[in-house]
Amino acid sequence: MPNDTIIVGVDGSAPSVQALRWAGRQAELTGGRLVAVIAWELPGAFGWAGVPGLPQDLDMEEPAAQALAEAVKDALPPTQAETVEQVVVLGNPAQAILDRADEEDADLIVVGVRGHGTFRATLLGSVSHTVTVHAECPVVVVRGSDDVPETADASGPTSQE
Repeated sequence: MPNDTIIVGVDGSAPSVQALRWAGRQAELTGGRLVAVIAWELPGAFGWAGVPGLPQDLDMEEPAAQALAEAVKDALPPTQAETVEQVVVLGNPAQAILDRADEEDADLIVVGVRGHGTFRATLLGSVSHTVTVHAECPVVVVRGSDDVPETADASGPTSQE
């Protein structure tokens, strides 16, 4: 029996906000529960010799949580935004989305990808590609564009094609 959980990957970009908006509309239609996931990583060099100029107590969790909260607020109506579970994870974004989907026994994963036009429009980004290849549930890839407004409107998601 499905639990109607939708996992959506968010990174604060316009395409991820569009994916969040799409997932929000799907959750409305199905009565599903929406879980928004943002992940962050330190640069690879940080673990070896440190990155010059970065403070030793650098913590990216708070800015990531703020970016996620802002995306949820921008993408969804206030009553729906209040019900979204917001998850901040230290780690690889694709793996964070897949892990959360497994933990929640998700019925659907939604991710955004930037549109590039012409032939490049057929290509997926690294996160969306990894998620679509390894997910154990259906995945919706919302093709986005950085020139689409990020504010929520009453009409729900807009078509990008």
